[in-house]
Parts: sequence; C-alpha cells; structure tokens
Amino acid sequence: MHLLDWSILFATLIGISVYGILKTRGARTKEAYLASDRDTPWWAIGLSIMATQASAITFISTPGLGYESGLEFAQFYLGLPIAMVIVAVAFVPFYHKLKVFTAYEFLESRFNLNARLLTAFLFLVQRGLAAGITIYAPSIILSQILGLPLYINILVIGLLVIIYTVSGGTKAVTQTHKHQMAVIFLGLFVAFGFLIYYIRQDISSDQLWTLANTNNRLDLLNWEFNLSDKYNVWSGVLAGTFLMLSYFGTDQSQVQRYLSGKSIKEIRTGLYFNAVLKIPLQVFILFLGVLVFVFYRTHQPPTHFDQQAIEHVMQVGSSYEKDFLELKTEKEQVFNYQADLIKNDFNRYEQEKGEINAEIERIDESINDVIHRSGYSAQVEKESDFVFITFVLNHLPIGLIGLLMAVIFSAAMSSTAAELNALGTTSVIDFYSRLTPENKQRNTVLMSRLITAGWGIIAISFALVAQFLDSLVEAVNILGSLFYGTVLGIFLIAFYFKRITGNTVVIAAMLSELIVLALYFFADQIGSFLHIDLNIGFLWFNVIGAVLTIVFAFTVQILRPSAR
Repeated sequence: MHLLDWSILFATLIGISVYGILKTRGARTKEAYLASDRDTPWWAIGLSIMATQASAITFISTPGLGYESGLEFAQFYLGLPIAMVIVAVAFVPFYHKLKVFTAYEFLESRFNLNARLLTAFLFLVQRGLAAGITIYAPSIILSQILGLPLYINILVIGLLVIIYTVSGGTKAVTQTHKHQMAVIFLGLFVAFGFLIYYIRQDISSDQLWTLANTNNRLDLLNWEFNLSDKYNVWSGVLAGTFLMLSYFGTDQSQVQRYLSGKSIKEIRTGLYFNAVLKIPLQVFILFLGVLVFVFYRTHQPPTHFDQQAIEHVMQVGSSYEKDFLELKTEKEQVFNYQADLIKNDFNRYEQEKGEINAEIERIDESINDVIHRSGYSAQVEKESDFVFITFVLNHLPIGLIGLLMAVIFSAAMSSTAAELNALGTTSVIDFYSRLTPENKQRNTVLMSRLITAGWGIIAISFALVAQFLDSLVEAVNILGSLFYGTVLGIFLIAFYFKRITGNTVVIAAMLSELIVLALYFFADQIGSFLHIDLNIGFLWFNVIGAVLTIVFAFTVQILRPSAR
C-alpha cells in the first residue's frame, strides 16, 4: 500500500478510538459505564446492533462467497426479521421493566441463582472463544495480503479496542459503532461504484447481468428441504429464526446494545431498523463478490489468490515451479481468449462458455494440486477469502485502498468491542457482584474496567496462538450454534412455561448441551451405531438445543419432583 493509504487507515482507526474515549470519559457510575445512562436513541441502537454483528469476516469472506457461489448465503439471514419482531414484542418488555444490566439477571428472578450462573457461564465460554476468533480470522488474511507480521495485525486491533472499551464502557462502544458503520457504508459504496465503472467500460448492462448469473449466481432462494444443506429457505427461516432469536434475545453482546435504550419504543424501533436493513445489506455485500467475479471475466485475475501459496511454490522450486509456471501461462491464455470474446463477440462467448469454464476449472484444480504437492499448508481455508481484498489492493486508486482497509479493521474492532464489553459486564454483574459479599466488593466501575481489560488480553492471547488450531474461519460460524439453542431453550421456558422451576431447567439444559456437543463432535460414530445419517447443517443445532431443553425440562419435572 502507498503511504497515503497507510495514513488514511491509521488516521481512521486512531481517530475513531480517540473520539470514543473523549466522548465517554465522564462514564464514572455503574449506570453510565454499563448501560450508557439508558438514554441511547433508536438510530444509535440500530447501528450498534448492526456493527456488533458485522465482523471483519463479513467484509472479507462474504464477498468471497458471492464470488464463488452467488447470493445463496443470504438465506442464512431469512429468520432475522422474524426473530427481531419476537425479541421486540416478547423479550424487550421484560428486560426494560426489570432495568437489568445483563439478560441473565432476569433468570434468577424467574428461576434461581443456579440457572442464572449456568446460562451466564455458557455465554462466557462461547463468546470468550469467539472474541479471539473475531480478532484472529481477519488478522491472518490481512497479514498475508499486507505483508505485515500476524502479531502486528492482532495487536493493532486488540489494543485499540481494549483502550476505548475499557475507558468508556458501553457508551464508548455505541459511540464508536456509529462512526465505524459510517466508514463501512462509505467504503462498500465506493467499491461498488468502481466495480460498476470498470465493468461498464467493457460490456453492456445486459451482458453484465448475463455474466453475473453464471452458474445461477443470482439465484437467491433454494426451496429444496435438506437437513445437510447449510443454506436453503427452510434452514434460513426455521433454524435461522432460532439462531437469531437466541443471538439477539439472549446473547449479552447484542442485548447490551439495546438495554441502554431510552424507552421500549426506542429499543423496538432500533430492532425493526435491523429487521428491515440487514438482509438487503447482506445481499449487497454478496453482490459485490458477484461483481468481482464479472470483473475478472474481462480482466486477468491472479493465478492464485493466496499469494503465499505462490511464493511457497517458487521457493520450493524444482518441478513444482515448472508445472506452476506452465499452468499460469495456460490460465492467462484462456482468460485472455475469454475476455476478448466477451468484449468483441458476446454471442460466440455464450456458445463456448461451457467449454471455457470447464477448462478454467481444470486448470485451477491442477494449480491447487501443484500447491498441495509442494507441501504448502494454507492458514486460510478458502482461497475465495482473498478475492475482495486482492481486487481492492490491485485495482482501486491510492487513498481509497486505505479507506477499504479501514472498513475491514473497523468491522473487526466494532464486533470485538461489543464482545469485550459484554464479557466484562457479565463477569462483573452475574459473578463478581452477585457472589462477592457486599462489604468486600470494590468499586464496580473499576472492576468492570479491570475485567474487561482481562478479557481483552485473553482474546489477544488466544488470537496469537490460534495459528496452531484448525478451521477457525469455519469455527466462528459454528461455535454460536453449539450453545445458542440451549440458552434459547432456557429463556423460552422462563417466558412461557411458568410451572417449570430452577433446578429442573438446569438439569435439562446440561443434558441438552451434552447431546448437541455429542451430535456435532461424534456424529459419524453415533450415526454408524444407529444406522442413520447424522450429517446435520450447523444451523439446525439451534433448533435441536432449544427443543431438547424444553422437552427435557418437562420430562425432569415429571420424573423428579425433587428437582423443583
């Protein structure tokens, strides 16, 4: 990157952080530090909720998914509007009436202390791990693209977030979220504008749409019901509703965003704001990836988007380098021929595109085989994760590259800040303040700052050693689903099944969580023993966990009256 890009990147990140510190340096009371004095307007709630969910992975991997397979991933969010309405109508009045700082306080008043501590513990486990992954996943990609050591990316994101989150608490997170979302929206629209500009220089609008729909990339909805399929209408609407209901209704990182609202009306409006905008935003980000796919039909793409893989093959040398260079030449010739047809004889391209796509697929498979045989071990599972950043670095003007990099770093900081804020609040409110005798408690705000900083250090430490673990990018999508269903089941019982009591729901939740974890980690063994296919898409674990918790609660209530 050019010096101007680096300047814009760091000026944006440091400017947002300093703004958050200056605007919230007066947060000295528990109410101000943990709940932003409960005076946040609906639009700030809406942007903060959106910023919490929009991690850097959204702006790295999602365009890559659009490039690779089109718009189908948007089905993941089909349950979100339904969940938002349910949370607004059913959950918010309970939280607002009790003036709670965390969602889990409500569970003690409804059940008992054990139920509160178990649910808070489940949150701390999954969100504590997720915080490290949220920092690591974009850092490993950025380190490869920008040529910076991995630890530099991790420390920049982690330390900046710790500084302003510890300084201003919930109010600092909300204040910085507003500006981070502004940077994100601006960057995305800039990228969209340049993609359209570049593409329309070579082809017509009709040809653009024809190329965009290659292999049905513009097909948004898949109506086939298949439990093993990750993304279809049924998993999105049914299982997705359970996931989003648990995430927005019981996950403290999201609940804390609207507990600070001025009124029930303001909170609901903020939630409805997301219900309306979230799916269009995801479709737009996926469509950016589709446009990058179209762009690389008329412009020569890299031989392989993972530059470190290429460097490894060149360093190994020998026959691997020779085979790779031959395939590189082949791929360039095919793409040049394709680009010439698209620009000058589109009708002929339409006739030959099947053969051309098959040839490109064959060459790509051969390239991947050479890379694999050379001994290269990819730290990033999907090559498509590099697609959008590669386009930004190679084809946007100087200055705008820094803006787009600021988008990715801002997204990493926004989601991480919300996670650390929620981890600190839950640790202090649900464990420290609740379990420590009042005469031995220190200042709550001071303890919140110390514990939040502690969680930040844990997240950075986990991110620094995460390179020794596997499949982290996939893990960030799965981790929540392994816990959210059980937590949602507890809350649904609390709201709608008044006869079920504390110890009963604790036993039911523990049994449910054990089964969910067993189904995920030992699916093949259990399926082989039962002679059934247990290859289940991860979204469905949200349904399974919630339903099992409710069923087990009724069963335990009947079989063990003493558990009441």
